[in-house]
Amino acid sequence: MAAEIHSRSPRGPVLLTKIPGHREHVTSACFIPREDGVITASEDRTIRVWLKRDSGQYWPSIYHTMSSPCSALTYHHESRKVFIGQDSGAIVEFSISDDFNKMNFVKTYPAHQNRVTEVIFSPDPEWVISTGHDKFLTWMCTLSGSLVGRHAFSSWASSLQYDEETRYAFVGDFAGQITLLKLEKEGCSVISTLKGHEGSISCLYWDPVQRYLFSGSSDHSIILWDIGGRQGRTLILQGHHDKVQGVCYLQLTRQLVSCSVDGGICVWNMDIEREEAPQWLESDSCQKCAQPFFWNIKQMWDTRTLGLRQHHCRKCGQAVCGKCSSKRSSYPIMGFEFQVRVCDSCYESIKDEDRTSLATFHEGKHNICFMTMDISRGLMVTCGTDRLVKVFCV
Repeated sequence: MAAEIHSRSPRGPVLLTKIPGHREHVTSACFIPREDGVITASEDRTIRVWLKRDSGQYWPSIYHTMSSPCSALTYHHESRKVFIGQDSGAIVEFSISDDFNKMNFVKTYPAHQNRVTEVIFSPDPEWVISTGHDKFLTWMCTLSGSLVGRHAFSSWASSLQYDEETRYAFVGDFAGQITLLKLEKEGCSVISTLKGHEGSISCLYWDPVQRYLFSGSSDHSIILWDIGGRQGRTLILQGHHDKVQGVCYLQLTRQLVSCSVDGGICVWNMDIEREEAPQWLESDSCQKCAQPFFWNIKQMWDTRTLGLRQHHCRKCGQAVCGKCSSKRSSYPIMGFEFQVRVCDSCYESIKDEDRTSLATFHEGKHNICFMTMDISRGLMVTCGTDRLVKVFCV
């Protein structure tokens, strides 16, 4: 089904500057807190620190070439430590000078056997935590450089978030699952597994205040997992037409910002009571007209009728045939910003005001492969396959 979406709003993130210079696409970037600076890592094997000059342009104050393509980075401002994940599976630690004009090698961690997908530094236990295409989550001691623990998954570990207070790690994988683990010095324990996406997990964002976990996927959707509520409550947000590559929750304004591969930037209003999408019901016959579905051989034989294809109403979750779900409607309160299949009775129950959008849509104007934000300053940086880094004011 070709999805219809609202036209892009002219208001929204304002582009402040573009940072060109990389020869391959930029895989990761981060702002330097309390400084007008950005650190980037690229497939061209370079790590660059860009500082904003009086002219308003960003110029590289540090240009360092690595031994293999750079796939992930994290920066800890208090210690001036930067960790670079590589395509080879290694993680390299550097220290950056106070004036951001020099970067010194510290040590290399043999964390993975394949490409590093995410890396996080935890200063309290002095761990560098990472995921990779070798299907492992590893955490290593930055003091000794030795392996503390490792956990294996059945598919690529594609994204990672970590809660400092509880030492919980959230790991999204290529199979579409999110695993919650408790990391310890002696190993780890699996707390739970979250299932809801139909595609691979492409990005995660953990909000420790509300204890919300947001996950973006190649199935074009975003799911809010209410971890703190401990009730398994989930909200599904569908407003992108391509793989979601970045999510960030602004707790102060209760907005969610998300970006996708096609350059779409969506700002969701989360300061309302949204409805949770229903579980899809299963039935051997249409729950509206009682006509059999095509696998219901007995009822087809008894009624001398051909079986029908099964569909589901996105509003009530009932199993219905095509004739009883001939209508399409948006329903933003449940996260459906574009038109989806609903049964005829649910269509009649949706009022015009119920179709009012609860999100705004904007164009990043490049194919976004990574996004992060400096929430305190309202700044967003996106990296594109066009080798550009863009800085926005949100």
